[in-house]
Amino acid sequence: MSRISSARTWAVFIKEFQQMLRDRLTFAMAVGIPVLQLVLFGYAINTDPRGLPTAVVAADAGPQARSLVAALQNSGYFKLVHQGTSPSEADALMADGRVQFVVEIPPDFSRAVLRGERPAVLVAVDATDPSASGNAIAALGEMGNQALRHDLVGPLRTLQKPPAPFDLRIHRRYNPEGLSRYNIVPGLIGTILTMTMVMLTSLAMTRERERGTMENLLATPVRPFEVMAGKILPYVVIGYVQLAVILGAAMLLFQVPMVGSFALLMAMIGVFIVANLAVGFTFSTVARNQLQAVQMTFFFFLPSMLLSGFMFPYRGMPVWAQHLGEVLPLTHFLRIVRGIMLKGAGAPQLWGELWPMLAFMAVAGLVALKRYRQTLD
Repeated sequence: MSRISSARTWAVFIKEFQQMLRDRLTFAMAVGIPVLQLVLFGYAINTDPRGLPTAVVAADAGPQARSLVAALQNSGYFKLVHQGTSPSEADALMADGRVQFVVEIPPDFSRAVLRGERPAVLVAVDATDPSASGNAIAALGEMGNQALRHDLVGPLRTLQKPPAPFDLRIHRRYNPEGLSRYNIVPGLIGTILTMTMVMLTSLAMTRERERGTMENLLATPVRPFEVMAGKILPYVVIGYVQLAVILGAAMLLFQVPMVGSFALLMAMIGVFIVANLAVGFTFSTVARNQLQAVQMTFFFFLPSMLLSGFMFPYRGMPVWAQHLGEVLPLTHFLRIVRGIMLKGAGAPQLWGELWPMLAFMAVAGLVALKRYRQTLD
C-alpha cells in the first residue's frame, strides 16, 4: 500500500477550491449569509423597544396632568403620536395597530391628586406581542412615584411618599393574560409557509433541470405563464393542508382564539401563499441546482424571520431595518393573522397590509416570467 502523498492531497485541494470558486452563487451565499446574520443581529435586533407610539386621551389640562404626559415622553419608552379627548378615536388607532398604548387621564385629575384621592389613570396596551410592551409596562410602575415630584413640593411634599399619588391601571387588550403563545402560534403560520412554499417551488424547476426532463417540458407549446401557474397551484393546495394542521393545533392544543372571520383569514392566506410561491419560482430560474435553490431559500427566509417582528419586536428595530421589513410579505401577513385572530379585524382595517403583499406578489411574478426561458441556453 502506497504512502499518503501530500502532493496528491494538495492537487485535489487545488482542484476542489477552483471548482468552488467557479460556482459563484454558492460561494456568494457562503459568505453572504454570515454577513447578513452579523448585520441583522448586531444592528437591527433589539429586545428593548423604545419610542412606542402612544395616544393620550386627556380630559384634564391641569399642571399635574401635563407633568404626567411629560414623564411618559421623558421615559423614552413612549412616543406621543396622538392627543385628544375621544377614547373611541384612540381605541380605533389601537385596533388598526397604529399605537401601542392608550393613556386615559380622567377629568379633575390635577385636583384629585392635590386632595390625595389617588385618581385612576387607565393605560390600555396592545398585548398581541407581549415582548414588545413588557419593559414599557415595567417602566410605568417605576414612573408612578417620580412623575409628579416637581409638582408636589412644599406643603404637598407628603404626597410624594408611597403609594404613588395616582393609580395606574394596566389593561392588556387582545391578550389579557399576556400569553406568548397567542403571539407565537399565529406567527408560525407565516414562518412555516414562507420556508416551505419558497423551498418547494424553487426545487421544482431545478429538479427537472437536473433530471433532464426540462427538455420535454420546453418542447411542448406550454407558455411561461402556464408553466408558472401549473407549478404553483399544487403547492397552494399543500399550503392549505399545512394551514389546516397549524390552525388545528393552535385552537385545540394552545387555545388561541379566532375572534375574526375565518373566511377572510383563508383569503388573506391565499394571497400570502401565492406571493411566496412566486418568490420560489423566481429562485428556480436563477439556481442551477437544488443546493443553490435551498441556499437562496434560506437567504430569503432569514431576514423574513428576523425583520418581520416574529422573533423580535418590530418597533424595537432601527428605522432602516423597519423599512426593509416593510418590503417582506411576512411582516404584513403577521399583522393580518394577528389582527383577524386576536382583534377581530375586518377587510377595511387590513387593506393597508394587504396591498403591499399584492404588490410584492405582482413584482415577484413578473420577474419570474421575465427570467423564464423557453430554451435551456
